[in-house]
Amino acid sequence: MLVPPWLKPLLNTPFFNVCPIHRDAARSECNMFCLDCNIDAFCFYCRSSKHKDHQVIQIRRSSYHDVVRVGEIHKMLDITGVQTYVINSARVLFLNQRPQPKSGKTGAYICEICGRSLLDHVRFCSLGCKLVGIKRNGNASFVLDANNNGVSTMGEGMSRRSISSRQEEEELHEGSQQGMYQVTPPSNARRRKGIPHRAPFGS
Repeated sequence: MLVPPWLKPLLNTPFFNVCPIHRDAARSECNMFCLDCNIDAFCFYCRSSKHKDHQVIQIRRSSYHDVVRVGEIHKMLDITGVQTYVINSARVLFLNQRPQPKSGKTGAYICEICGRSLLDHVRFCSLGCKLVGIKRNGNASFVLDANNNGVSTMGEGMSRRSISSRQEEEELHEGSQQGMYQVTPPSNARRRKGIPHRAPFGS
């Protein structure tokens, strides 16, 4: 088995819809997926009630495209050969193929399936393209082995560079509007001074 049974359902699942059960709650976006049930996306509250002891991964969003953190997915899947990006200090990879940039510029490396420009000498731009490559050529696999923890030891697909410095500016989001990290104001921000007090006049 080159592909786990939950991968195709994951790639075909729509995320970030409002949970019909917890629609009035603060964290009601369906941005989680259960690898044991592999049915539909669900929200934070559904995880606590229905998937407590299951393998669950959280999907995040970068420029309206679904991504997953490398730290989560590499424990369950061999991601060797897939381009990764560092966005807002988190290393992620894209679930599916994205439209090509309007500039049409082609870099030194391109995805074997969709032809998208890549930052590193890897084969695929996303998990979806690697899945197509496995079905087409059979010369890759998603299955982990004893000597491979899902990340190439030679640095394949492990770019530490920020995508914003090489391609379009992107921000990693858990939802469509909320950012993953809170932005704190700089420590040297100008503060309003109190009312000045004059020194008392001498007698």
